[in-house]
Amino acid sequence: MDALRQVEVWGCTNVAVAVCGRVEAIHGDPTHPFVWASVTKLATAVTVLVAVEEGVVDLDEPAGPPGSTVRHLLAHASGLPFDAGAPIAPPGRRRIYSNAGFDVLGEHVSLRAGVPFGRYFREVWGFELAGSPGAGVVAPLTDLVTVARELLHPARITPETLAEARLAQFPGLDGVLPGFGRQTPNDWGLGLELRDGKAPHWTGATNSRATFGHFGAAGTFLWIDPEMGIALACLTDRPFAEWAAEAWPILSDDVLREVRGA
Repeated sequence: MDALRQVEVWGCTNVAVAVCGRVEAIHGDPTHPFVWASVTKLATAVTVLVAVEEGVVDLDEPAGPPGSTVRHLLAHASGLPFDAGAPIAPPGRRRIYSNAGFDVLGEHVSLRAGVPFGRYFREVWGFELAGSPGAGVVAPLTDLVTVARELLHPARITPETLAEARLAQFPGLDGVLPGFGRQTPNDWGLGLELRDGKAPHWTGATNSRATFGHFGAAGTFLWIDPEMGIALACLTDRPFAEWAAEAWPILSDDVLREVRGA
């Protein structure tokens, strides 16, 4: 796929990118390990949903601050701040992107399962969670493609569970999408950031509104466009900044253009 070659001019020392689904293509070394940063949250969300299906936890059981549930934590609606600290809003009132919320989520699942969250994660995915549930994966593109395929055609969770995860949770909440400013609304699924009509955004202008995924501060992203039947996974070693906000949508639109012409 010619569109993938543009990553060569991004100024990264290492970069690997893949399209999977109805079209398959890879550019770069798929075995080179990268820090995923917050793209980890997609794999963690699926792990928690496996725990829900196994009866380890329930989406609507209390977890986190008073009044918060597992669902609130997954959807960044618990009221917890970006990093550790006391809640800064009541649950369900604001969309506050929270790494701390995913730490609490991991601790909650670990308590219920009776095993460390990292072990539960490894049993779900077959690769390691080296750090926090919100940002701790260091792994190659081959593992991120595994996550992409799960979110295209689920096998670890049921299609019905994925369908629920793709629905806006506590819809209509405003909030800041890190790196892209306030979004009204800033809808989020169960650990999945929803494209909807957000602007500006890190996906392409021609991605469908049904697109979902996540990006990370390490210069990483994964989106899934179910209407197009493809996922685009990208791992770099260049931290997210203005370059990424400009380059990622261009790459996304060029990939979609090639897929439509295939």
